[in-house]
Amino acid sequence: MSGQEWVEGFPGAVTVCDTEGRILEMNAKSLEVFAADGGAGLIGTNVLDCHPEPSRSKLKKMMDERRANVYTIQKKGKKKLIYQAPWYKDTIYAGFVELSLEIPWDLPHFNRDKED
Repeated sequence: MSGQEWVEGFPGAVTVCDTEGRILEMNAKSLEVFAADGGAGLIGTNVLDCHPEPSRSKLKKMMDERRANVYTIQKKGKKKLIYQAPWYKDTIYAGFVELSLEIPWDLPHFNRDKED
């Protein structure tokens, strides 16, 4: 993946697409997570084709509006944080990135605004 060694060893799935939704890159974890859907064969395909309605329309709108979408899911007994956001190259909109991270069921929350 673009010679970025850190992203290959990163424990979360990183999937990158261009402005039209064409999948450009997937790190090792992303290939593993999406193996049943085609794994590396997904590179070059459109991410919108991987989503049924109404998810497809929601993702298309997010891409058109260039806005982030953040949520958690439960899948196969694991809790995950999904973070989808636009990325930019030299300040020009270049597409979308999806991060999928396994998180603990009881995730600690620290209020750094709170005075001790």
